[in-house]
Amino acid sequence: MNLENEIVLVTGGAVRIGRAICVAFAEAGAKLAIHYNNSGKEAEKLLKELGGKKAGHKTVKCELSDLEAAEKLIPSLGKIDILINNASIYFPCPLAKENIAGAKHQLDINFRAPLILMKKFQQQNIKEGCIINLLDRRITKTFPDDGSYALSKKALAKATTTAALQWAPRIRVNGVAPGAVLPPRGMEKSKMKIQIAMTPMKKAPTPEDVAKACIFLAETDSITGQIIFVDGGQHL
Repeated sequence: MNLENEIVLVTGGAVRIGRAICVAFAEAGAKLAIHYNNSGKEAEKLLKELGGKKAGHKTVKCELSDLEAAEKLIPSLGKIDILINNASIYFPCPLAKENIAGAKHQLDINFRAPLILMKKFQQQNIKEGCIINLLDRRITKTFPDDGSYALSKKALAKATTTAALQWAPRIRVNGVAPGAVLPPRGMEKSKMKIQIAMTPMKKAPTPEDVAKACIFLAETDSITGQIIFVDGGQHL
């Protein structure tokens, strides 16, 4: 797929990995729909950096935990050529200690909303399209503090391969599974450095590394149903 003038919706696109993805696609000539919820200032700043509305970019606010609002997001934007489900939340908690409300919140944002967006994207009248879901290296293993977060990402990984099979050849669906790229918000003093030191590559992938993987998947027309791990070999 030639990315020039393609319209790309990036959920959670204003900050962190989402920001890097938006920058990479804009540099490739795409037009960005930068989704945000609480990062309005950051979204407007990024929009300005990318050339603003004159360059064909826009920002869009949506609370993805409101599934009815998620249903309306893509129809409100018109035609979208590429959907990148990047937005997610992370609250580690063992299953036995996790309350129902917290589990539902993570599942809604990390799985149900992306699935809704995937289905709305597929319903568009387009000749070809591309979906990229941001997953997590945890999809390959189970860890003691994994609760609904890991379940939500594993469910999205399964939805990725299922949709790839069912929606081909018109729509390609792939995933990118980052490892320890950035510490979660509020967990800057986490054990991330220790985890990175234990990976085969012994260095953290960058947001730009994740963005490059997304560009590769979007541009390569023969790839669907694949999940690329950008984690320095951590999933091994």
